[in-house]
Amino acid sequence: QFEVVESGGGLVQPGGSLRLSCEASGFTVNDYGIGWFRQAPGKEREGVSCISSDGDTSYADSAKGRFTISRDSARNTVYLQMTSLKPEDTAVYYCAVESDRPSPSQFYSETCSAFFLDNWGQGTQVTVFS
Repeated sequence: QFEVVESGGGLVQPGGSLRLSCEASGFTVNDYGIGWFRQAPGKEREGVSCISSDGDTSYADSAKGRFTISRDSARNTVYLQMTSLKPEDTAVYYCAVESDRPSPSQFYSETCSAFFLDNWGQGTQVTVFS
């Protein structure tokens, strides 16, 4: 069973940095695409960044130039390095696994141009305050 656990969130001032981790179990991160998503209070979930099984990366316009997605196969973990954080980055951040076959529990991400399993963990809270 695919499971992911997010961590690394916290409180940070504008301009600060955080590194989020998405630790996977039940599968190998090199074999599946992983996406980072976020949801702010009162807003819909949005795609932030993704890394495909081939290592290709994509970013939402809001993340380009500030966020970097990477993966560590030895730790079976995908990271999201966030720099130059802004108050509008405040949200709960989640990671999700790309779907490799049609599933009734999946959603399409335009940011990532891929389907992801609609199976969410606890997420990790990022709060950027001044």
